[in-house]
Amino acid sequence: MPETMRDTRVVQTFAKLADTLVVGYDVVDLLQVLVDSCRDLLDTDAAGILLADATGELELVASTSEATRIVEMMQLGAEAGPCIECYRSGRAVTMPDISASPAGWARFRDAALEQGFASMTAIPLRLRETTIGTLNLLRAGLGELGPDDHATAQAFADVATIGIVHERALRESLVVQEQLQGALNSRIVIEQAKGVVSYTNQVDMDEAFRMIRHRSKASQTPITEIARQIVELRLQL
Repeated sequence: MPETMRDTRVVQTFAKLADTLVVGYDVVDLLQVLVDSCRDLLDTDAAGILLADATGELELVASTSEATRIVEMMQLGAEAGPCIECYRSGRAVTMPDISASPAGWARFRDAALEQGFASMTAIPLRLRETTIGTLNLLRAGLGELGPDDHATAQAFADVATIGIVHERALRESLVVQEQLQGALNSRIVIEQAKGVVSYTNQVDMDEAFRMIRHRSKASQTPITEIARQIVELRLQL
């Protein structure tokens, strides 16, 4: 991608993320824009986001592929891996060679290598001292994310975090918890809808999600509402 075009799309992404400061935005749409933008604009092949629920447990909320989802679910199940370390420390964690992961990260390592990923960077979603989740970037090749791409990814994550837990939400912890729990609940409905579309159309889960997003964009309806209609059998794709 030419540098000028890339810069333009980065600016457009920031504008889209900044729109979340307006009342009525859809958190899941916001986070999907974030991971898709990282995949398309940065030197990374896949991306995903983990958010903490009201009890502090991480859950997968957005991903660019089923492969990403598998890798992150393995980390959650084992409670070990770059994402977990990033969330607990509030600092970015880089794995330039996943095959050289610590012994305690074996489940993450095996899942990542099996899905074709060789390196990874986990970036905290953090506002001041509050870390609410992680942005996780996976690459097929070895090595670290370049400094410019790393800075851009962190900036994307920072703007998204502000959109989720802005100043008013920070003053009311209950509001923060409700917003995050709402995003997690929405993702459950989306996963159910993916299963329905996959089954009825005989397509894989990635294609099912693309179909749901296409209907969401075409009808200018939040993706969570499209998913709910599918699960409730009020809409068929």
